[in-house]
Amino acid sequence: MTAFVPASALDRETVLVIGLGLMGASVAAGLKAVGFGGRVLASDRREADVQTGLSMGIIDGSGPLDELIPQATLVVIAVPVLAIESVLEAMAPLWRDDLVVTDVGSTKQAVRQSVARVFGYIPPNMILGHPIAGSERSGVTAAQAGLFERHKVIVTPEADSCRSALARVHALWQRLGADVLEMGVERHDDVLARTSHLPHLLAFSLVDTLARQDERLDIFRYAAGGFRDFTRIAGSDPVMWRDVFRANKTAVLGALDEFEQGVSRLRQAIEADDDDAMLGAFSRASHARHYFETLLNQASYQSMEQRNITYRASAGGHVQGRIRVPGDKSMSHRSIMLGALADGVTEVDGFLEGEDSLATLQAFREMGVVIEGPHDGRVVIHGVGMHGLQAPAGALYVGNSGTAMRLFAGLLAGQAFDTELTGDASLTRRPMGRVVDPLRLMGAHIEASEGDRPPLRIKGGQVLQRLDYDLPMASAQVKSCILLAGMYAEGETRVREPAPTRDHTERMLNGFGYPVERSGNEARLAGGGRMTGGPIDVPADISSAAFFLVAASITPGADLVLEHVGVNPTRTGVIAILQAMGADLRLENEREVGGEPVADIHVRYAPLKGVDIDPNQVPLAIDEFPVLFIAAANAEGKTRLRGAEELRVKESDRIQAMADGMAVLGIEHTVLEDGIDIVGGQYGGGTVDSLGDHRIAMAFSVAALCASEAITIHDCANVATSFPDFLSLSASIGMRVQAEEA
Repeated sequence: MTAFVPASALDRETVLVIGLGLMGASVAAGLKAVGFGGRVLASDRREADVQTGLSMGIIDGSGPLDELIPQATLVVIAVPVLAIESVLEAMAPLWRDDLVVTDVGSTKQAVRQSVARVFGYIPPNMILGHPIAGSERSGVTAAQAGLFERHKVIVTPEADSCRSALARVHALWQRLGADVLEMGVERHDDVLARTSHLPHLLAFSLVDTLARQDERLDIFRYAAGGFRDFTRIAGSDPVMWRDVFRANKTAVLGALDEFEQGVSRLRQAIEADDDDAMLGAFSRASHARHYFETLLNQASYQSMEQRNITYRASAGGHVQGRIRVPGDKSMSHRSIMLGALADGVTEVDGFLEGEDSLATLQAFREMGVVIEGPHDGRVVIHGVGMHGLQAPAGALYVGNSGTAMRLFAGLLAGQAFDTELTGDASLTRRPMGRVVDPLRLMGAHIEASEGDRPPLRIKGGQVLQRLDYDLPMASAQVKSCILLAGMYAEGETRVREPAPTRDHTERMLNGFGYPVERSGNEARLAGGGRMTGGPIDVPADISSAAFFLVAASITPGADLVLEHVGVNPTRTGVIAILQAMGADLRLENEREVGGEPVADIHVRYAPLKGVDIDPNQVPLAIDEFPVLFIAAANAEGKTRLRGAEELRVKESDRIQAMADGMAVLGIEHTVLEDGIDIVGGQYGGGTVDSLGDHRIAMAFSVAALCASEAITIHDCANVATSFPDFLSLSASIGMRVQAEEA
């Protein structure tokens, strides 16, 4: 019988949590939430997670294990099962008989074997355990203080386990609201293989199977609640489940054999129209499920469905605070692409978890690349090398991303297999001739819809030739497409641009060890090289920061700091233009991270004046012009833009879309083929249409700060493609924008 430990005794414990993933962080958070009187310490191989835990207030201290173990009285090992042995090896020299140690691994035989290998026996104060709780989310920020409430925790003590140690483990989990059960190790693994591991295996398999089919877009779009509920667990951490299946291999395979036999029987029943056999199986399952539900009662990949989202931006508001916008979308795309083609592992921090970037990530998974994450902006890519991609089962869907479409075209032109690139309705209206034409000159075989619009069908196995190419207009996407194709071409490819454009591709290729040379307006590389994986830190996206730079510049009393923003000189046109207009904007804490310059941008309100925008700044601010138009509408005098015909072929015709919206608000303007004149002054509210263009939607949201009436903005669902946290960050600094779904 397990001894009883009073709460007052537990409050004298110093609990050390090793591993601040979901489980470990939830233990710490749960103890804090229930008023635990002792100390909670933590150790994790990622210092950033430790710092996050400290900032969240769920741990009291941290440090290396050799400093923490002597302070601890109860240790919870919350690392993946296959990593537990290395933790035990580090703990072994510091082991004490009065130290109680438990774990949260879901396969106990593998953990027990690790303990035996490290110590030669199972120490009596080592009490193996497994909380039957979890979430599809992972990491320290996914911590749930109530994760274990009304859930079971199974402990698997040995015959000679210390009874007081076992009682202290019981007390820990009971304090967190769990129901603690005891079970043998073998029995535990056998039960969990059937009730947890097998369902996860089947969910992963089903979703993976359907995701490989040509018609998967319709399958997922029209799937009903049953599919959603059954496959929800397929969103769980792939690395953790890989380790689980390796660690519990025998029991899982046994459970899988039984399941396959059951499926075989049902198949035979269906083939034979055996109503009795089918009804018998379904009835048994139905009753068993109702029983399971009774027992439970006693004790949310991107949606491809087009939604109708409307923003309602109330007039007025303020802009104050310190924020960090999401990671740079251009770099997020490129980090996945180049990391997939590199040899070795690439770890990306700051990855933008927007729908466009996630579509790029998923496309490479469909081409056989193993990718972990994303989790809190962190992605781990297991590169397959320059020629390691595999043919996808169907078309590659890149959502709303013109960047992905154009860069993929260059990469895929040199592959040995056929591919098709498609996207959402907005993307399929956008012309791709500017990348298709030079690729065809290199020998690529590409078919497209009328007007060289997507989908693009790329014939594999073509021998690409070097290209010496002058861009007809400045475009980083076209330049990057040609350079990426040039990696697969014979000879040296050269691209010259009429004006500077963002150079993330060149910088990142060099960072991966693929030499790109630049001289003047020319970039060149030789085909046949290779890349090596490594760490990438993605700065905050200046295109996303631009909305708040303008918001602070036009709002009286504003004072805002945007942290860790990428200030690559090929991207800072928006800063130069705002400063020319008189904005009180300065860079602070300037530094370089992974070859990219970053800084904190401090901006205060200052009266703006109209300017003639320097044509040399146009390609350096091409994505920021929608919100710069709003800055112009709030400036004294006239702002003139020329040489910006590129804006006509973005997600929408951004010149005309902004002009139409400004007309509704009463902003004086004159549209030209390659630009616009805008006269600043007071303006009102009204209803505008973003035409599904995320930057148009966000620009008019900023405009509401100085409008006399509210602005309603239709067709805003695509904001999630580039800036999924726009509304929450806007609210945090004092803007008043709300979303409504029709």
